[in-house]
Amino acid sequence: MTRRVVVTGIGIISPLGQNVEDTWTAIKAGKSGVGPITRFDAQNHLVKIAAEVKDWDPSVYMPAKEARRRDRYQQFICAAAQEALAQSGLELREEQYSRTGVIVGSAVGGVESYFEQAQVLFETHDPRRITPFGIPMLMVNGGSDIVSIMTGATGPSYTPISACATGADCIGHAFDLIRLGRIDQALAGCGEAPIIPIGVAAFDRVGACSRENDNPSGASRPFDKNRTGLVFSEGAGVVVLEELETAKARGAEILAEIVGYGSSSDAFHTTAPHPEAIGAALALDQALKDAQLDPADIQYINAHGTATAINDPMETKAVKKVFGEYAYKVPMSSTKSMTGHAMGATAAIEVGFCILAMRDGIAPPTINLTESDPDCDLDYIPNQSRELSMTNVMTNAFGFGGHNVSLILSRFDA
Repeated sequence: MTRRVVVTGIGIISPLGQNVEDTWTAIKAGKSGVGPITRFDAQNHLVKIAAEVKDWDPSVYMPAKEARRRDRYQQFICAAAQEALAQSGLELREEQYSRTGVIVGSAVGGVESYFEQAQVLFETHDPRRITPFGIPMLMVNGGSDIVSIMTGATGPSYTPISACATGADCIGHAFDLIRLGRIDQALAGCGEAPIIPIGVAAFDRVGACSRENDNPSGASRPFDKNRTGLVFSEGAGVVVLEELETAKARGAEILAEIVGYGSSSDAFHTTAPHPEAIGAALALDQALKDAQLDPADIQYINAHGTATAINDPMETKAVKKVFGEYAYKVPMSSTKSMTGHAMGATAAIEVGFCILAMRDGIAPPTINLTESDPDCDLDYIPNQSRELSMTNVMTNAFGFGGHNVSLILSRFDA
């Protein structure tokens, strides 16, 4: 018999706030975190907007010396993990170290540090000018390593990488490890800081980015007929997961229970999703079966909803395939309309949003949705949050290469 797994802490760093409650307050109010790019000079770029983390000061969360030795994505992870641990009240004892895992990933790792160090080498032609901290700063597993060291956790620590589904897969893997009895608790999630010249330019070259530079707050329009693409973002989301009885024994406040996890691959194309949503539908169906729930048991779906021409109709099609006629009754929304798309980190952040939605009885909106695409004809909660009683919620994440993940969380009843 598998064990039950609960969430006892959430940490979020986002373009809308540097903690959970500030971010969630902005989400409920339908605020956008998108603005002009300040991370670099975007004058020669066709895309001049992004959803940046504002006024970031890593020294608030770590010694300045350590901050200089960590990539920006690792700084975000460290801060989110601290918040999640503080909320959970989890203080590991020595005997718990080996029973604690850290599954905190990143889709691209320390690309900012890599880009900066490459520039140093190209400009100086002197290999001795490269920082000795370059390797740990660019490692995709670097964030997970830092959290392991920070907590003393000596259980499994690794980073499943599945593009923009990474955060959801990391949480799903941690969920599996706990329910199967390999570990008793874990920190899981993802962090990203990809707002660099080559990152923005590369996504724009494949036609994925919005170029609505004169309308930053309205640029991300998931499911809208006139959507123009995703908006690059950054941030981190980390959750503390625990085996139910372990959490109850220490008197932890239980925020939600994870009950279902589905993961699949399209095996179709390196960037485009399967046009018939075969892989996405499989992940949704797997999650429902894993949770032993029917479609009608789901009260809200947090959509992947990137505002790209091919993703939004595909996700709509996947929900229809799995949910049947009930697809027209279940509300769903894309919070990427406000946060932008922080690659794998957004999937982890959106798990937090699902938990907060159940807590407050408020489903967040899809802002900027004025006229739905004819192929996107479901209830996307346009523009205004909606009061909604929720017991079970689903969150979806899809990524380049055909990665598909669906997680189901439930309100916890003792």
